[in-house]
Amino acid sequence: MVEAVIWDFGGVLTSSPFEAFNRYERERGLPADFIRGINATNPDTNAWALFERSECSLDEFDRLFAEESAARGSRIPGRDIIELLAGDIRPEMVTALKRCKERTKVGCITNNVSAGKGAGMARSSEKAEAVAEVMSLFDHVIESSKVGIRKPDPRIYQMACEALGVSAAASVYLDDLGINLKPAKALGMTTIKVVSPEQALKDLEAAVGFPLA
Repeated sequence: MVEAVIWDFGGVLTSSPFEAFNRYERERGLPADFIRGINATNPDTNAWALFERSECSLDEFDRLFAEESAARGSRIPGRDIIELLAGDIRPEMVTALKRCKERTKVGCITNNVSAGKGAGMARSSEKAEAVAEVMSLFDHVIESSKVGIRKPDPRIYQMACEALGVSAAASVYLDDLGINLKPAKALGMTTIKVVSPEQALKDLEAAVGFPLA
C-alpha cells in the first residue's frame, strides 16, 4: 500500500536543466555533457556540491566553477550555469501530483541553490509564482540549500519519510538521476527514474494503482 509519493523537482515536475546545459554547450562549441562532467568530478566537494549545501556564496560558486571548468579545458563562469537551472513546468506531471495528493501524502526533495527566486530557482517573477503554486501542493518540501544535506545522502530521504510520517517501504520516489535513486531504493522505497513524462506517468500509475490523468 503506497502511503506517500515523493518527487524530485527539476527534471521531474519541470523540464530538465540538462537540456539547457546541452543547448549552452552546442552554442559554444563545447562537447556534449561537458557541464555534467564537471559536476560529476569530485561530486561531494566540488563547487556544485558546496553551493547546493549552502557552503559557498554565489560569488564563490561563480569563481570556483570557472576554475573547475577551466581545468577541464573551457572556462565557464558559474553564473552562466545558474541562469540555466530553472526549467519549464510540465503540466501533465503537475496533474499527476494533484491526483496523488487526493489519495496519498506528497513530498518533495530537491537539490537546489540559494539563487534565483524561490525553491525552483526561477529567473522571473512569473515563473517563480508558477513554481510556488506547485510547491504549495506538497505536504512537505526539503531543499538541500536549506537543510545543508543534498541527494544522494541517505539522510535526506529519511528526513522526508519522517516529515511525512511514513515508512520508506510505503513510499514511491521519482527522480531523473539514477545516482539519486540508488539510496532511496536501498532504504526500501519504490523508485522511478524519469526519462520522459509519458514513461514516468506509466510507471507511477503501475506503482500507485490508480489513474493519474
